[in-house]
Amino acid sequence: MLGDIVVRLYDETPLHRDNFIKLAKEGYYDGTLFHRVIKDFMIQGGDPDSKGAPAGKMLGVGGPDYTIEAEIKDGLFHKRGALAAARQGDEVNPERRSSGSQFYIVWGQVYNEGQLRQFSKQLRMQRAQAIFNSLAAEHRSEIIQMRKDRNREGLQELQDKLAAEAESKAGKTGLTDEQLKIYSTIGGTPHLDGQYTIFGEVEEGLDIVEMIQNTATGRGDRPVDDIEMKVTVIE
Repeated sequence: MLGDIVVRLYDETPLHRDNFIKLAKEGYYDGTLFHRVIKDFMIQGGDPDSKGAPAGKMLGVGGPDYTIEAEIKDGLFHKRGALAAARQGDEVNPERRSSGSQFYIVWGQVYNEGQLRQFSKQLRMQRAQAIFNSLAAEHRSEIIQMRKDRNREGLQELQDKLAAEAESKAGKTGLTDEQLKIYSTIGGTPHLDGQYTIFGEVEEGLDIVEMIQNTATGRGDRPVDDIEMKVTVIE
């Protein structure tokens, strides 16, 4: 046993909080592995198929027969120690629904000012695009009619209007002052912000997280030596 990791679950993400507590009380996580570990990035667990999994078995697709609605909140970001829900990629999961059980704990790295400026720019562009897509969906019937009428001028005018509105709503920067401070001193994974649900953070045991993220891994980023977990709810 490497030691204890104590996490605090956020009330801002009640669906994920309540689901994690429910599974933990049922003993769902007991005996599962940290099956995917990437140094200077994160440690991932919660796959029920990892219980007693033989060496070399590929893991990472197991879970209950449900997913959880995304609870991606402003102000919750991928600082070192953040607890977040794993999920399938956007191409098959555009709503960014979370895995019913799999989670990861962020380690990441510390970034310099130039790197953070680039992350901030990318994040703002992503935010503006997401807002634009949402606005376009609201005008879908109008857009379809303009296309039928071959009203190119009207389409361009609407597109420009929606783009300007999206740019305005996206704000001037992608990363807040708090994010910039944390990522330049404590560390994390800023490129994941706004894409995954963060539902808690490590309060004690970051040294254990560091030990796990430094462990030797093999195929599929699975640790060479199994690292089992037991999850207990502290109330």
